[in-house]
Amino acid sequence: MNKILVPTDFSPCAVNASHYALQLATRLRVGVHICHAILIPVQTLAVNPDAWATSDYSHLETATMDALSVTAGEMEKEMAHELAANAGNFTPHVDYSCHMGLVADVVERVVDEKRLSLVVMGMSGAGELSRLFMGSSTRSVIDHAKFPVLLVPRKVKFKPLKKIAFTTDMLAGDIDVLNSVAEIARYFNAEILIAHITSPDEDARMDDKQITQFLSEVTDKINYPKIYYRNVKSADVDEGLDWLCKHGQIDMIATVHRHQNFLERIFSGSYTQRLAKHVEIPLLVYPAIAAGK
Repeated sequence: MNKILVPTDFSPCAVNASHYALQLATRLRVGVHICHAILIPVQTLAVNPDAWATSDYSHLETATMDALSVTAGEMEKEMAHELAANAGNFTPHVDYSCHMGLVADVVERVVDEKRLSLVVMGMSGAGELSRLFMGSSTRSVIDHAKFPVLLVPRKVKFKPLKKIAFTTDMLAGDIDVLNSVAEIARYFNAEILIAHITSPDEDARMDDKQITQFLSEVTDKINYPKIYYRNVKSADVDEGLDWLCKHGQIDMIATVHRHQNFLERIFSGSYTQRLAKHVEIPLLVYPAIAAGK
């Protein structure tokens, strides 16, 4: 990992995500890149595209770069006053850019051009889940991402990771994702809890066979000693996740975005979507491509 990308619209939610990313970058010993997407006003573009491109865009780009400069400066001040005493001598470099286009397109372009490996974005509160996931820039980024996206709830402040829960259906492709989670956990010496939520009436014999095979692969392929497994028996997946969040002392949840189902079924009971309701904990979403799916 060489740098963390933080898309921003300068909202309080985005600002909080940038502060979280900064402190995470300090522990991971990487830099931070802030970017802003400038949306073209469709009506103006249709009437006189050349005039808007040469005049309004230049003005807006200058104003945006000024705002990004202020944001970067504030982050550097925070780093000097709050991080140095607790994070050693490493000081993340903060740079920034703005680009014209949709947020998802801009994020993908910046990730590709700068070869970045993690995007950190803000996530609104529980009352705003519908707007956030069914119509926002965050949804679009997750839906198209070929890279992990860390969603940071608006009121969550950074704290060193002690335990990361990896929710899984024990699919073979999830081993590669778990290996990536372990790379982050190493920097904190954090525990990884493999969380598998099943209903009490599932066929225990078939489940045990799948679990044994999955855990055997974990042992063979992942060189990290602090990985544990827990099967949470619950008649309702949502209740199982509630129990895990309340009693598991979890600092971050990691999961895989199964592309065709991840967003559309957010309110219909899908396994991974119910995670988004637990917005008091950062949610690290890996694309299905990372799991070979």
